Amino acid sequence: MSLRLAPTFAQRLTEADRPLVGAWVCSGSPLVAEICAGSGLDWLLIDMEHSPNDPASVLAQLQAVAGYPCTPMVRVPSADRTLIKQVLDVGAQNLLVPMVDTVQQAVDVVAATRYPPAGVRGVGSALARSARWNRVPDYLGSAGDRVSVFVQLESTAAIAAARDIAAVAGVDGCFVGPSDLAASMGLLGQQTHPDVVAAVIGAFREVQEAGKPVGVNAFDPVAARRYLDAGASFILVGADVALLARGTEALADQFIPR
Repeated sequence: MSLRLAPTFAQRLTEADRPLVGAWVCSGSPLVAEICAGSGLDWLLIDMEHSPNDPASVLAQLQAVAGYPCTPMVRVPSADRTLIKQVLDVGAQNLLVPMVDTVQQAVDVVAATRYPPAGVRGVGSALARSARWNRVPDYLGSAGDRVSVFVQLESTAAIAAARDIAAVAGVDGCFVGPSDLAASMGLLGQQTHPDVVAAVIGAFREVQEAGKPVGVNAFDPVAARRYLDAGASFILVGADVALLARGTEALADQFIPR
């Protein structure tokens, strides 16, 4: 039996005629991930950096959303090559790596997703869901085309090097993180400060000049619209845990006397 894998997020961006809109999945719950996947959103970001996830829970969430047209991406907590290998092997086809500040870090990230001689990914396709246990024809020979790699720009150093980072071969796009960028600029908690917004939009231009798509996180609707108008190709506009928190607070406010 031979199987085909889903298109990567990079392929979806290439084919899209509008920005792709998504949400974070931070709960660690396959059930919640499936609910989000059936919502009509274009993509989901399964988070391992600030959420209670490990490769096993990521696997369960990837399986939960596999039957839906929504494309999952996994954010690993760091550029650790062993963890990247594990996440790829459980079947993640789209990776976001946080805190990439330099060209060399971007080069190393790409290398961690490629088999030798192009990279350093350990070979275990016969044992792994990534190749559907060798049911995907020529997985080893084409694995680089079956994985899309996105790096996160979220510091002043990363913004200064945005064009060069985006130009690294194998980097399929960049994602700007206003929260950590604001902290890096001495504006902790002020993601919508005019200086932060200007820095984000400046990074957009640099990444676009390198010929790569650029995305951003923006829970604030006004900021989200501004970033879309500035040319964001993909965007995150909410998170499962935040929606649940605000929704239950609204219920309490509505029915419980204060």
